[in-house]
Amino acid sequence: MLQETIKALADPTRRRILELLKKGPLSAGELGKEFDMTGATMSHHLSILKKAGLAQDTKKGTFIYYEINTSVMEDLISWVVSFMGEKDEQ
Repeated sequence: MLQETIKALADPTRRRILELLKKGPLSAGELGKEFDMTGATMSHHLSILKKAGLAQDTKKGTFIYYEINTSVMEDLISWVVSFMGEKDEQ
């Protein structure tokens, strides 16, 4: 999962989507208004974020709302921090 997470975060469009989702759930249409891309392209980006566990969706009526999944981000941060331990004195 870590590899998929890093791959998903490597794309600036997906990072921007996550920034927008920090404010709360948004529909694909609401997200699409922020970008100059087709619905199919937006769907592709959202699919990658979901596959990486960075976003999740909830159906409300006829709309699907996306929101950020912070637990995966917390796992990633913990992993990165694990490399920042004290260096052994020589």
